[in-house]
Amino acid sequence: MAEKLSARLRVEARGGAVDLAAYDPRGTPGGPKGKAAGLAGIQEMRARLAELQERLFAQSAVGGDPRRVLVVLQGMDTSGKGGTVKHVVSGLNPAGLRVRAFKAPTAQERRHDFLWRVRRALPQAGEIGVFDRSHYEDVLIVRVHDLVPRSVWSRRYAAINRFEQSLAESGVSLLKVFLHISPEEQRARLLARLERPDKHWKFSPDDVFERERWPAYREAYEAVLARCSTEAAPWYVVPADRKWYRNWAVSRLLLEHLEQLRPAYPQPDLDVAKYRRLLLAT
Repeated sequence: MAEKLSARLRVEARGGAVDLAAYDPRGTPGGPKGKAAGLAGIQEMRARLAELQERLFAQSAVGGDPRRVLVVLQGMDTSGKGGTVKHVVSGLNPAGLRVRAFKAPTAQERRHDFLWRVRRALPQAGEIGVFDRSHYEDVLIVRVHDLVPRSVWSRRYAAINRFEQSLAESGVSLLKVFLHISPEEQRARLLARLERPDKHWKFSPDDVFERERWPAYREAYEAVLARCSTEAAPWYVVPADRKWYRNWAVSRLLLEHLEQLRPAYPQPDLDVAKYRRLLLAT
């Protein structure tokens, strides 16, 4: 039996540490042989993903099954969180899909615990939720920019693990993906935005200054991957320099997670013959 991609990309913190230098951002581990095959593979997976999503939604709507899926996407700017959402879930039914892009906390959100806004955005039973950024920003950007004391953010790793454990116990299957991009590829993508007037709206001067903090972000991400990759909610590192592989890999990981849930159409106690006769009589 072929090794599952999830087993290959799953983070295993060896000695309690993760070194992102061990992961090649341009790699294609377990992937198809080339871009054309990767794009074809994405197309092939869409029908299966849509079928499994419908089963998940149906068994909740009729059978009361509490299970749902939450995809968490994290990565440096231009790693492709939005593009991944666009390409991976484009074939899914919006009725069973909940996508949330987390920005800087609002004044109301800052008055609450850092997990408050996350709890409000969770998928309901039968849904697939996608977070573009997430509660991990509170141990990433908060740490890098020194927005709160170390004594505050350092306690959040344990709080996040408890939170995710409680989600898993309540029927949430978590798929946490770190989109691993190189600084060279990020520079190329930022330059491409400057060269196209229709992409200028996506460019922020802050993107240039944030690059100066690349080592600090890398250290922060390594801490997240080491401290918050648990049995209930493991992290997966997806090389993101090649967009086609990134989209293929996240599609494959989502497919494997849904297949593991084995959602099935409910079988209600329905007298089909009776209602067929009634309909034909109208």
